[in-house]
Amino acid sequence: MAFLSRMKNVKKLHCSLLLVLVHVCFAQADYAPFFYDNGPYSSNGNLALFSLTEDTPVGTEIYALNGTDPEGQEVRYGLSFEPGAKEYFRVEPKSGNITLVEQLDREVYLPCRPINIYSIYKVLAVDRDTGSGGSITFYLQTNGQSSKFAIDRHSGVLRIKPGEMLDYERSTTHFITVVAKDGGGNYNGKEQVMSSSATLTINVIDTQDTPPSFVGTPYFGYVYEVSVPGSEIFTVFAKDGDLGMPKPIHYSLENGTDGVFSINKTSGVISLLTYPIYLKREIFNMKVKASEVSPEGNLMDYGFTTVVIRVVDLNNHPPTFYGENGPQNMFEMTMYEHPPEGEIIRGLKITVNDSDQGSNAKFNLRLVGPGRMLRVVPQTVLNEAQVTILVEDSAAMDYEKFHFLTFKLLAVEMDTPERFSATADIVIHLLDTNDNAPKFSSVYYIARIPENSPGNSNVVSVTATDPDSGFWGEVKYSIYGSGADLFLIHSASGIIYTQPWASLDAEVKSKYNFYVKAEDAEGKYSLAEVFVTVLDLNDHPPEFNENFLEKTMIIGALVKIEAQDDDAEGPNNVIEYSIMKTDPENIFDINADTGEIKLKSYIKSMDIVQNITKQNDCTWSVVVQAQDRGSPSFSTTTVVKIDITETQLRGPWASFFVQSRDKPLHILGMIAGVISLMVVVTVFISTIMFMRNKKSNRILPHRRIRSMVSGRHWPPPPPNAPALPPLLPGGRPGDRQWVVPTVLGTVAQIKPKRNRNRPVDSVNAALVSELKMRLDQRRLANSS
Repeated sequence: MAFLSRMKNVKKLHCSLLLVLVHVCFAQADYAPFFYDNGPYSSNGNLALFSLTEDTPVGTEIYALNGTDPEGQEVRYGLSFEPGAKEYFRVEPKSGNITLVEQLDREVYLPCRPINIYSIYKVLAVDRDTGSGGSITFYLQTNGQSSKFAIDRHSGVLRIKPGEMLDYERSTTHFITVVAKDGGGNYNGKEQVMSSSATLTINVIDTQDTPPSFVGTPYFGYVYEVSVPGSEIFTVFAKDGDLGMPKPIHYSLENGTDGVFSINKTSGVISLLTYPIYLKREIFNMKVKASEVSPEGNLMDYGFTTVVIRVVDLNNHPPTFYGENGPQNMFEMTMYEHPPEGEIIRGLKITVNDSDQGSNAKFNLRLVGPGRMLRVVPQTVLNEAQVTILVEDSAAMDYEKFHFLTFKLLAVEMDTPERFSATADIVIHLLDTNDNAPKFSSVYYIARIPENSPGNSNVVSVTATDPDSGFWGEVKYSIYGSGADLFLIHSASGIIYTQPWASLDAEVKSKYNFYVKAEDAEGKYSLAEVFVTVLDLNDHPPEFNENFLEKTMIIGALVKIEAQDDDAEGPNNVIEYSIMKTDPENIFDINADTGEIKLKSYIKSMDIVQNITKQNDCTWSVVVQAQDRGSPSFSTTTVVKIDITETQLRGPWASFFVQSRDKPLHILGMIAGVISLMVVVTVFISTIMFMRNKKSNRILPHRRIRSMVSGRHWPPPPPNAPALPPLLPGGRPGDRQWVVPTVLGTVAQIKPKRNRNRPVDSVNAALVSELKMRLDQRRLANSS
């Protein structure tokens, strides 16, 4: 900062770094010195718009300060620098010549700020009054706002405040209101101060003090894989920071290009010099320099910025599947069924690749096919991967269901708009294993065969199937079990037949059951149960126990005959009875189902029977036939001699004993049953009486004792005296007579003692007394 000073008697002039002590003198007025403004680029004056090259030799006089004082006093010149800044210049106080004392370097920060001149304008005001009223003072009207300017209140010299600077880039114009005020005086008897104001417009002239700046930062450019050498990648733009006198900009690349980019020095266009395939990096951070160009073509102030160039991959390659010999979309292999779960299918050698980069090369793998038999890993791929197929459901990979399996292997991009995809077919041919046991068509078989069938007769055919192929599917049959002794089975066909020597008889055994086994070549088997029923044939006629039967029939009773058929089941063993012939005349009816024979309903007595027959013994011979209901039907006959009689016993007992005279066990059984019934009835009655007496003994004595206690008298004795009892054997008349004591007398003679502690004994004593009294009364009554 340059400044002027002069010797005054009342003040010192201060600057920010340098204090100048001046001589003192007296004067009537004090106005500040000021610099002459000789215009820009002048070599003397107020140092306005002065510039200096950095190669100026040290010791060169670079400028001459030129100023004056309004009062004509001698002035002194000086420079002030920012605190701590290096002093590059020195001024001669009297002449004002400025000399360079340190070497300048534009690339190194120059700590001294542009030189500022205090006085930039002098305001003149004229007051026509004389005396004190003509003394004018100046001040700035700021309206409470801060200002970069100050004015000398006496000289009107407008200055920039110490420490303040004008910046063209911030404000190109400043408006200042200056007020001029006189010293005041008496006007019309009143003290009056007059003032006037004016507005100053200060235009700031731009100087070279701001480096170029880039517009639109940060910068990002992209190189696409389809770019060719010479392609324009990005354009940078910078402008001079000194807006008043902008200079042309020169662009250059400083570093980070790897020699594959260039920039146009005037337009700022960055171009590619090679093909993207040869770029070794995906991201380039290039430093771009923008320099101002002086009118002479020299590079002046400059600025830097960073341009980030990213090599961008275009999604122009879909995923591709590769086999051992290159791209392939069909893969085949052969394997056994039911591999272990989790096992890797090693017969498939598949690689998948996407030639794009970054997210364009990220895709999903998916396996589509029947069920969830197989699983593919990995499921997410970036660029390239070896495809692995794992077994997930071993049971579903069944040769009996699928001789071959077909799957679709899909690769689909994840984060791209195009969603490119690829497909490959995987065909797996399954080989059979013995994984199945033979299985019967039914869990049991029911067969029927007539009895007396010859040996080697077919009974039933069983069938079992094994879904396995080849010799694993061949089935061998066998039978076993307790009922299989009479049967054989054909090991290949499953036909069950009887033994050559077997004789089936339904009357001996009609039901057989056993197990049949179906087994494959490796011993896997299953079982089924066979139920054989021997069908009964009507091969036995009915038979009576005897060919001649004798029966006695009491009038009103039945006579029953029985025949037996040895066939196993109905209707072959169901018998019908009928009377074929009687001698003499038929007077009987027979029940066809039970064989019960009875007289016809009109025969009620022996008289009727004797009137019918001419014989005296009333004996009939009846031929009875027993016939089964089989087909063909068999029958047999017997002669029943029936002796008709009449008994004096009446009722059903007579009929029973007559019918059972030939069966003594029936009679004994009936008698035993009657006796048992009587015993049961007797026990039942006795139990009831016992319970009744027990109940009476618990209740009646209490009631009677309460009557006795209440003061009732015993019943009076009977009016007649009891008769004397007979003499004892061996007794003599005149001996002492035996007197039967009465209950009343006994009670009168023996008075029971009351025992308050035992009330139950009193009750028992009263009961005994009452019983004795009744016994005496009964004896007296019987003797009379």
